[in-house]
Amino acid sequence: MPIHIQLRCALDYRVDESRLTAAAMAVLDQHPSFRDASLTIVIASADVLRRLNLRHRKVDAATDVLAFKAPPLPDGIDQAEQYLGDILIAYELAAAQAQKRDAPLAETLCLLVVHATLHLLGYQHDTEEECDHMWGAQARALDSIGICSAIVAKYETAKLA
Repeated sequence: MPIHIQLRCALDYRVDESRLTAAAMAVLDQHPSFRDASLTIVIASADVLRRLNLRHRKVDAATDVLAFKAPPLPDGIDQAEQYLGDILIAYELAAAQAQKRDAPLAETLCLLVVHATLHLLGYQHDTEEECDHMWGAQARALDSIGICSAIVAKYETAKLA
């Protein structure tokens, strides 16, 4: 079964669905064991992400992106495709970050999708070694969809969720 990526866009945000799907697929293509995976990308308001951030991380602040890894299914339940989880992006925050860093919004959204997809696969950036590993995978994914990985340098001072 092929990779399945569903995009849900709240309100009237303008996004390029094919580009965001390609960003997630670029990560999954690097990981052959996830060829039958699926995930959901939700573009929502900053307020929605603030409420989720408070509920799940106990942080009462908006954030640009959240990744919620799907819990494993109980033993004995067969699933044809592996559901990885949900990625939620705060459109207004992503747009503000893109403008502040003089980066195209479409590329910023793709960066957030790539970053969050890596988190769904278990990547972290809490240590220097983990960060190097994650940033390498992130750069390869971005490069594979025609986005110069130098965009990451524009975000070096900001922590991506």
